[in-house]
This record gives sequence, structure tokens and C-alpha cells, in this order.
Amino acid sequence: MSEGDSIGESVHGKPSLVFRFFTRLGQIYQSWLDKSTPYTTVRWVITLGLSFIYMIRVYLLQGWYIVTYALGIYHLNLFIAFLSFCIFILDDGPSLPTKQNEEFRPFIRRLPEFKFWHSATKSILVAMVCTFFEAFNVPVFWPILVMYFIMLFCITMKRQIKHMIKYRYIPFTHGKRKYKGKEDMGKAFAS
Repeated sequence: MSEGDSIGESVHGKPSLVFRFFTRLGQIYQSWLDKSTPYTTVRWVITLGLSFIYMIRVYLLQGWYIVTYALGIYHLNLFIAFLSFCIFILDDGPSLPTKQNEEFRPFIRRLPEFKFWHSATKSILVAMVCTFFEAFNVPVFWPILVMYFIMLFCITMKRQIKHMIKYRYIPFTHGKRKYKGKEDMGKAFAS
């Protein structure tokens, strides 16, 4: 291998300008992700804003319905994974109680909120980039796609709600009972 043959190196052995640019861009992006983790409301407002901009763009351009349909199906799959609890194959893994006298175990999502947000935001950005290329503007009768999406959404959510009723879990914390430990009554003693 001669000098300059490795990826990202220029002829003189130093990283190329493009390689340094994308490396720095990746560092900035990772830094922003690390800082944005606790700001749940701000993150979702930005994602909803991007979604609104995307919808306005598709409406004004009058096209890219297949891209929008694919985006909707992807978001539906993310939402279902967000609502579902994580099932481990191992017997000692966390699971939800199925009987009255079983031990309480916390609800663990199959797709955590941060990964849900991150995947949804990335998908909106990818869909927006697709609207800049005419190759993705496949002619289709959009009302059929809307009806099919509504039907798919209803069937999928019906199945998910039946699953929630069967295993008696609610994926949201609003309105749930809060369990408190026993109050500390005194000093601990050593034996």
C-alpha cells in the first residue's frame, strides 16, 4: 500500500480536509446528543417542528407520497416498539406480573424514549432529503395510501391494545399507583 492509499489520508500522510470535516461534524453531533438527552420536551418540540416543515414541503410540492407513506409506516413501527415491553428469553430476565400475588416489576420498554426520538428525527431528515430528488417522486393515487395506512394503524393498535389488556400493563406513568418503601424507624444494629 502506497502513501495516500488509506481512507481519509491525503498524499502527504495527513488526514484530508473532507475526512477532518466529517470527523469534526460527527464529534459535534455526538456532543449535541450527549447534551440533549435530559431535555425531553425540547427534543420532541424540535422533532415536531421538523415534521411540520416536512408536511408543508410535501403539501406545497404535491408529491413524494410514497416517501411520506414509508415515513408513516416507519413511525408506526417505532411507536409500537415504544409501547411494547421488553421480553427477555431468559427466565431470570424482567417480566410483568401475570397473577395477583406476583412480585411487582417495572415496565421496561422494548424501544427506549431517547432511541425512539433519535430514530424518528433521523427518519424525518432522511425523508426531507428524499424530497430533493425527483427519482423518489413516484406517481401514486395518494388517497389509497391514506386509507391503507389508516387500516393498518387500526389493526396494529387493536392488536397492541389487546396485548396490553391481556398482560395488564400501561406504558405511561400518568395515573399509576406509586409504591413507597417503609419508613426508616431507627438505627440499624450490627450483630
